[in-house]
Amino acid sequence: MAAWLQAQITENYRWHAKLCSLRVELPGFEFTAGQFVRLAIETSEGRMQRAYSLVNAPGDPQLDFLLTPMADGKVSPRLHALQAGDAIWVSQPASGFFTLTEVPDGKVLWLIGTGTGIGPYLSMLATAEPWQRFERVVLVHGVRHAEDLVYPELIQQWQQRYRQQFHYQPVVTRQQVDGALSQRLPQLIQQHQLQDAAGADFDQQSQVMLCGNPDMIKEVRAELEQLGLQKNLRRAPGHITVEQYWN
Repeated sequence: MAAWLQAQITENYRWHAKLCSLRVELPGFEFTAGQFVRLAIETSEGRMQRAYSLVNAPGDPQLDFLLTPMADGKVSPRLHALQAGDAIWVSQPASGFFTLTEVPDGKVLWLIGTGTGIGPYLSMLATAEPWQRFERVVLVHGVRHAEDLVYPELIQQWQQRYRQQFHYQPVVTRQQVDGALSQRLPQLIQQHQLQDAAGADFDQQSQVMLCGNPDMIKEVRAELEQLGLQKNLRRAPGHITVEQYWN
């Protein structure tokens, strides 16, 4: 049974008006990279909660959550408004199977996310596992505007450290940005533009993780299945692993 831990906000870092990284001091919190917890606040209507992936590396004393307030949401706008010193509740233990331990071996690991769906990948890349298990690691982040491309300094560190192994590919659909592709992800795959930019293919030696907008997941999965890739299941290992809590 899940328990609740009370913690304190240490920082609400605003990437822009509609996107923030909410940071919480909670030393000793254990989880596997890719998992999520529920964040809750006390309101006049009772305790309200919502699930968020952990962005930070396992072992970090400061938990990091990337979030955007939903216009019609009851929880996310309140979380987005929190400031340093405010109280918050964090569920324990962490949950979810969107982890590298659930992903079969391969040569190329594709980490494809849209919006805040990049969060669990940043946690994974901060561990040794992807770099030890895969010859190539490709991080794809699809957003609407350039200001939505988060954690650039962290990504640059991996680019410098793993020059031959790592490729970061931003995709910005509503602006022209140097180094970024501009079409929707399904079209980029269909036209082979994403593969060309990354210098890697989607084949039987690929493992693909998808996290983000449900429509993106559905459409990209369809394109990958056209290329012969199948959904990864415990009873039938495949190539496509999907974040389930978005459903």
